[in-house]
Amino acid sequence: MRINLYVPIFLLVFLSASGQNNPLIAKDSIAQFNWVESTYDAMSVDERVGQLFMVSVASNQDKATTDKITQLVQEHHIGGVIFSNGGPVRQAKLTNEYQSHSKIPLLVAMDAEWGLSMRLDSTYAFPWNMTLGAIKDSSVVEKVGHQIGKHAKRLGVHINFAPDIDVNNNPKNPIIGNRSFGEDPISVAQKGTAFMRGMEQAGVLSCGKHFPGHGDTATDSHKALPIINSTKERLDSVELYPFRTLIKNGLSSVMVAHLDVPNIEIREGLPSTLSEQIVSVLLKKELGFKGLVFTDALNMKAVSQFANEGEVELEAFRAGNDVLLMPENVLKAKEKLIEAYNKGIITEAHLSSSVKKILMAKYKAGLHNYQPIELEHLYEDLNGVENDVIYEEAMENAITVAKNNFSLLPIKKLENKKIAYVKFGDDSGKTFLETLSMYAKVTQIEAKDAAGYRNNLKDFNLVIIGFHKNNESPWKGYKFSENELFWLQEISRLRTSNTILTVFAKPYSLLDVAHFNTIDGVVVAYQNSAIAQKKAAEVIFGAIGANGKLPVSSHLELPVHSGVELKPLHRLGYSIPERVGLSSSKLASVDSLVHVGLDSLMYPGAQVLIAKRGKVVYNKSFGKPTYTSEERINGEHIYDLASLTKILSTLPLIMKMEEEGKIALNNTFKELVPEYESSELKDVTVLKALSHYGRLPSWIAFYIDTLTKNRKPSSDFYRNQPTEGFSYKVSDHLYLTDAYKDSIYNRIGRQSLKSNRYRYSDVAYYVFKKYIEDTYGKSLDELINEFLYTPMGLEHTSFNPLNRFPKDEIVPSEEDKYYRYQTVQGYVHDMGAAMQGGVGGHAGLFSNANDVAKIMQMYLQGGLYGGKRFLDERTIKKFNTCYFCHKDVRRGVGFDKPQLKEKGPTCGCVSRKSFGHSGFTGTYTWADPEEELVYVFLSNRTYPTASNTLLVKSGLRTRIQQVIYDSIIN
Repeated sequence: MRINLYVPIFLLVFLSASGQNNPLIAKDSIAQFNWVESTYDAMSVDERVGQLFMVSVASNQDKATTDKITQLVQEHHIGGVIFSNGGPVRQAKLTNEYQSHSKIPLLVAMDAEWGLSMRLDSTYAFPWNMTLGAIKDSSVVEKVGHQIGKHAKRLGVHINFAPDIDVNNNPKNPIIGNRSFGEDPISVAQKGTAFMRGMEQAGVLSCGKHFPGHGDTATDSHKALPIINSTKERLDSVELYPFRTLIKNGLSSVMVAHLDVPNIEIREGLPSTLSEQIVSVLLKKELGFKGLVFTDALNMKAVSQFANEGEVELEAFRAGNDVLLMPENVLKAKEKLIEAYNKGIITEAHLSSSVKKILMAKYKAGLHNYQPIELEHLYEDLNGVENDVIYEEAMENAITVAKNNFSLLPIKKLENKKIAYVKFGDDSGKTFLETLSMYAKVTQIEAKDAAGYRNNLKDFNLVIIGFHKNNESPWKGYKFSENELFWLQEISRLRTSNTILTVFAKPYSLLDVAHFNTIDGVVVAYQNSAIAQKKAAEVIFGAIGANGKLPVSSHLELPVHSGVELKPLHRLGYSIPERVGLSSSKLASVDSLVHVGLDSLMYPGAQVLIAKRGKVVYNKSFGKPTYTSEERINGEHIYDLASLTKILSTLPLIMKMEEEGKIALNNTFKELVPEYESSELKDVTVLKALSHYGRLPSWIAFYIDTLTKNRKPSSDFYRNQPTEGFSYKVSDHLYLTDAYKDSIYNRIGRQSLKSNRYRYSDVAYYVFKKYIEDTYGKSLDELINEFLYTPMGLEHTSFNPLNRFPKDEIVPSEEDKYYRYQTVQGYVHDMGAAMQGGVGGHAGLFSNANDVAKIMQMYLQGGLYGGKRFLDERTIKKFNTCYFCHKDVRRGVGFDKPQLKEKGPTCGCVSRKSFGHSGFTGTYTWADPEEELVYVFLSNRTYPTASNTLLVKSGLRTRIQQVIYDSIIN
């Protein structure tokens, strides 16, 4: 050990020799200096030369093969290993084994450009560099680099051979392509610096490659020696620009490629790896690089054929490389290097410089305080939900709208659109279609030829083509087939429709597209991952904006940096809990509670949805339509919403009418229905009725008066087939007389006011329905469809759903043994609404959780949704006000509000601004503006009998709500 008194003097010499801007110098440089010097001094020449070698190993190899590495570690003192294929746990075990046999801890490396999955199974694949190159905000790229660095460090990897900072200016490049950030050297430098910074902050050393630039070649250096014919000036301004930038910003190491660069190296055909002019003069002297210099793999054909075994490694070291990567014969190469050292061909100063740099790198990577890899929870640590958070953010920022004629994107005015989806490519587009269908009705169209496509698409006015190519690796095929190019041309020429082409592949695929002018919109999603498919659909429908720019020139009409920026239309998006500040692990308790409900026979099945900050982060289906069903509930099933109808159908129409001056909160029932002039109800105001403060009866059992003495539907009121005067369909083979409509309103008019002020009541909504329909001359269901459901793309929301949906998509609500005497499925459960032909102001609406959430989100957004204003913000605020709280009445105007005392409709954890409603059939929805949160619970707790009140008594819906609020992070 050195004497501490002299450390500063020796350190100055050390820093001077290493370069004061050496990226390998650790923060605790004095301690690093001591460790490096003492370690080097204790080594023999054989051990020092061994440090120069980094050999390849794969954790999926047989034991005999991996044991050979142990021998190299023990007997030949190699400095490091580079892991290739296998699995993370197997690799960790091998790493621990090798480190236990190594006198000086090994430097462990990997090629993990887009994450450990570049080499390992059971690990996460992040976006390729070409995808990241489309992102304007480099901080997003830094996050990706940091997460990849965290994974590498957790697995005991000290140096990642990344980022690839080649400038890919040759579309035919077979080996770089998607591995490059693009063709603009400035952008490549920016993204490369961000990626490097993120990875280094995670404690993993970076490596810029492939020096002096592998982007402008059409040859794979694994198979032959590529030639770079660029002038020195061109190389300096393009290929070298990213290297120069990253070196200035602290790049730890550089990998030298196997390239023939005749304008720099005068020896004909000499690979750059073996060129002193390229490694020592250009990289080290002219660019001032002081970090580690790696060769590319020395077993690649581009260099291995240049000289005899061992000679290649010797020449590479003499050229100025520090680490000899993946030599074909370690023992032969080591023998050659020691022989050259003994003859003075390799000087002590040269050997010392390289070995000490390797030791400096090991110290900076923490190997002076080596700890074995902890195997417990390794898989979980490498596959956490934060990976999806980062991937999703990257993809949202990368997706590029390359063309947008007529401002077609994002899609607006859904009421005018009939949309088809056509799948091209050899990979799945399932997630893309599913997500598109969350926003509007989208029909997949298939055909075998151009004529078939023309015929099948003639009734559609918007065609979305998804070009889906295999996402397993960046080297997979990316081109359209000849047939697809012809079909694309024919489809885009259809005069009856607009065409949007969405490319889930390398943007170079667009180079082959002719007649580009006939395609109205082009979206480039770069990869065909599930997240990319989901986010592309969200861009198309405006749930998120678009900010990406093409990182490469992709067509004559699409030069590099092309990209139309789009603003979001504030439609619901789809994400994961952590993206919006919720905990996935805590939300798992929602699953448990719903299963408690299933096991306790509270309901046969349910849908639960949670959205926060405009993103649905939990949307699950549970159980079955009935206890004996074979099929399971899915997101397409629709439920009888019962009283949710009030706030999702009648109330929005009343709010709109209030804005238009067609109704006022101080209007009385006699003003709405003149026949009530002499009724006790005449002075009940709209405000009081909607606040359930109007002393109205809770409900009226109209149906009982239409039954016989043995409580069966009377022939005086019903027919089993629709006949003249009997058109109100109550259920299968049960049609009510048209005359009964007047009887309903007459009976309401004869009601007496109740003594207690607060009483929840359906009765007012009969009155409102009549007034709305009389005012507009249309039925309530027609009006709300035109006003809200169709423009919002609520494809699963409807009164009388059997008119639109297959019966097996509608969840039954009861086995009726008191009125209709049949399974109530596809018909409204509420008897009063059924007697109005299935359309009541208080009940009758069917929907799924996703559509309910859209309406609630519209309310949260102050009446705005999908780029359209449905209601004024002031109107929603007016109706979401509790006017009688001082009278201990918690209700808003139509909306239910949080309890004022201990018990009530919520968990008690929501804000006072929150609002919602519950439904008799087992439904519930709530929105909270302060937390930007929407919660939907749909069930059929009334099946098989409405007397089952276990759900209500258990408070399960609000217990789930409590879990949601407990899941909010910070």
